[in-house]
Amino acid sequence: MQMTIESIQGKESVTILALRGDLDASNFESVITKAKELYASGTRRLLVDMSELNFMSSSGLVALHSIILLMRGENPPDPQSGWAAFHAIDRERDSGPQTNVKLLNPQPKVFTSLQKTGMDGFFEIFTDRQTALASF
Repeated sequence: MQMTIESIQGKESVTILALRGDLDASNFESVITKAKELYASGTRRLLVDMSELNFMSSSGLVALHSIILLMRGENPPDPQSGWAAFHAIDRERDSGPQTNVKLLNPQPKVFTSLQKTGMDGFFEIFTDRQTALASF
């Protein structure tokens, strides 16, 4: 998987994290690490561009939840904690869409994973980049 970062200065400063390839157990921790680095450097609004993300496993769901927590200034569960990470996701299921992390153009397989797990309720999901950026 490849990640690229882009900072957009507009009404609000937004960082775009573009994910390309497959997000799975082999690389999800690198996504969490990148989100930690972004938060430490001042990022508070993050648009995750999934336009070229072909596949996302359950580990990817853990990474997305960790990003939500990090952008709120909270510590995510240890990614190696197994089911504890999924229980943390479940406890927040009714919290509604986050305002500081949004998703752009998840591919059909990825979107299906988000829907089947209820994670689509955590995010505002956009298909148009300009509309997504303006939503912050």
